Amino acid sequence: MRDALAELGLDWSESRPGVFSVSLPGTRKLVTECALELGRHGLDLRAFVARRPDENHEAVYRWLLTANLKLYAIRFCLDALGDVYLTARLSTALVSAAEIDRLLGAVARTADDSFNTILELGFAGSIAREWVWRRSRGESTANLAAFTHLDPDRR
Repeated sequence: MRDALAELGLDWSESRPGVFSVSLPGTRKLVTECALELGRHGLDLRAFVARRPDENHEAVYRWLLTANLKLYAIRFCLDALGDVYLTARLSTALVSAAEIDRLLGAVARTADDSFNTILELGFAGSIAREWVWRRSRGESTANLAAFTHLDPDRR
């Protein structure tokens, strides 16, 4: 596992033997933190994607379940708080440098590709309020550019 992660050139650390934290870079979701735990019989992966939606829960969860049908080896899940994660479990027989690369690539791509959709579905009200708040304080709205359609002044 150490050799595979080092070969990928990603930021990673090992908190205890067999438990690795990996930072996956993205474009929409700038960083996806991913935990890998290599056990005797398998590899467990868990990557945080987004916190519990503020609104429109049913639409968010329906979108996540539908997205699961198209994913390779990973799936969207919720924790007890309702936060959104990507998870996977592989047999140790399948764990190789190439498979770790493929799995982490799937996580990075899926987290990044789904991030704005999850935000739009589950946090539209918060995003609209953020537009108003930033303007009222003269703050930059540059990182809200992907959500101009949620700008109350443009509706």
